[in-house]
Amino acid sequence: MWQRRAFLKAAGAGFVASLLPRRAEALERAELLFASSIQKTAGGYAAALVSEAGTLIASVDLPERGHDLTFSPVTGQAVVFARQPGTFAVVFDPAGAVAPQTITSIEGRHFFGHGAFSPDGRLLYATENDFENARGVIGIYDVAGGFRRIGEFDTFGTGPHEMLLMPDGETFVIANGGIETHPDYGRAELNLETMDPSVAFIDRRTGDLIGQLRLAAGLHKLSIRHMAFDRQGRVWFGCQFRGDPGDRPQLVGYATREGEIRLIELPEGTLGDLRNYVGSVAASSDGAVIGVSSPEGNTILALDASTGGVIEALSMRNGCGIAGDAAGLLASSGDGELGGFAGSAAERLSVPVLFDNHLRRVP
Repeated sequence: MWQRRAFLKAAGAGFVASLLPRRAEALERAELLFASSIQKTAGGYAAALVSEAGTLIASVDLPERGHDLTFSPVTGQAVVFARQPGTFAVVFDPAGAVAPQTITSIEGRHFFGHGAFSPDGRLLYATENDFENARGVIGIYDVAGGFRRIGEFDTFGTGPHEMLLMPDGETFVIANGGIETHPDYGRAELNLETMDPSVAFIDRRTGDLIGQLRLAAGLHKLSIRHMAFDRQGRVWFGCQFRGDPGDRPQLVGYATREGEIRLIELPEGTLGDLRNYVGSVAASSDGAVIGVSSPEGNTILALDASTGGVIEALSMRNGCGIAGDAAGLLASSGDGELGGFAGSAAERLSVPVLFDNHLRRVP
């Protein structure tokens, strides 16, 4: 197990010392900053800050592969979560003023790679697996108490992945992927014939289920994984299909708290390019464009959120990370590419790191 003392020795001091000047310089140039889990070209894993122009601002080492990040709306602290079935999350300060801190999952739980802060920044929530009972939970952590775990509530499903806080600040929407896993079997999927994916709306304060939506029964092998809000407050989601590889079901849709859930109709050729796998979903800054990526198909789509139509298709080998920038979308790849599309002015370039699945704009 990664020990906090070793982590601080390896990453904390260097991170704090090296970050401030370069971040200040980037901010002076009015560059947008983005964060992502990465694999270093020399080996090992980290979470990194990078400018839209491709400048590596700083990185903080991780013991194993990371997945997604979330930011405190109050302090700006970032938390990077381990990739499923990882047992660590690392808290760090993008401003570089505070040394990083490691959170370890409790016995009988592991992280699913995603989380969110409460609007007042006092609580951190994380999607987790109660793996002995094949039950998804949301772990609750007290920020002022050193990120001590103080409770949990049910996600009302199996294999929860991404969670988002809705604009009301009171409701979580959670993508229950529907797939049972257990760390004794690594990332093996144990219940493909009985998968039960869903989108659950849950009261952030009480943990009560507000509503739960499922696709048609014949689509139960569409694992719902990642989400983003459009300008209307609808929750767009992307799926990963676990059925016959020769089938080509629709993979992208949206849900609403009012009870609507539907898949949009992507053209046959475009759907084929996604290869039954959506790795990330993100929205432009104004919520008018939805980005959908498939590292399996080396394809990233920009969709019109009002019509579902394809605005642009970007070919990017192993491309998966997407984030809104000033005018469009920025994409990153596991081969170290970074580039704008769908209205973004960012140039396409190579960066000396290998990006993981998600890219987040630093607030």
